[in-house]
Amino acid sequence: MKTVTMRVDDSVYEMMKLAAEGQKRNLSNFIEFATLQYLTSAQYVEQDEMAQIVADKTLVANLMSGVEDLHKGDYTLV
Repeated sequence: MKTVTMRVDDSVYEMMKLAAEGQKRNLSNFIEFATLQYLTSAQYVEQDEMAQIVADKTLVANLMSGVEDLHKGDYTLV
């Protein structure tokens, strides 16, 4: 287990503290819980959503074209 020290604005701290109390968690446990919730819901696609993406042949073709352009260096950062 690791210890993490962080600085947050007073208003953010109060929101986290209230949220932790509302869930009957200590602050440390709430921050860990909230972080895991964010990472598992915001960063990953559900299986049924991925099935819809893969089934969209036009989207897949456009994505693959973009990957090819990236590998060729044929892009501009804006």
